[in-house]
Amino acid sequence: QVQLVESGGGLVQAGGSLRLSCAASGRTFEIFAMGWFRQAPGKEREFVAAISWYDSSTYYADSVKGRFTISRDAAKNTVYLQMNSLKPEDTAAYYCAADSRGSSWPIFGDYEYNYWGQGTQVTVSS
Repeated sequence: QVQLVESGGGLVQAGGSLRLSCAASGRTFEIFAMGWFRQAPGKEREFVAAISWYDSSTYYADSVKGRFTISRDAAKNTVYLQMNSLKPEDTAAYYCAADSRGSSWPIFGDYEYNYWGQGTQVTVSS
């Protein structure tokens, strides 16, 4: 089992920045990749970004490309999502996810991740 705990959400004005963290514990040696997803009220969960545990390759949704950066600290088993130039439409609950089944890269389908965190709220005011 892998446990994921997110932190770093909050309220920020449009144009501001936030950094989300996701700490993994347990059988972290099983992780192949980690990703961030978000879900706004009344909308489906959508992919945001992913990072390969093997070589730190990254993959982004078009909506956040150039504004968000996913990174990892292997020693801490932690993944980060640096969010810059935030927009009101970025408002959502953000979820961290991990894949331990070795799905083909890039991994952007939520069904490809088998561990999930509890989520952290990001609210961007206009």
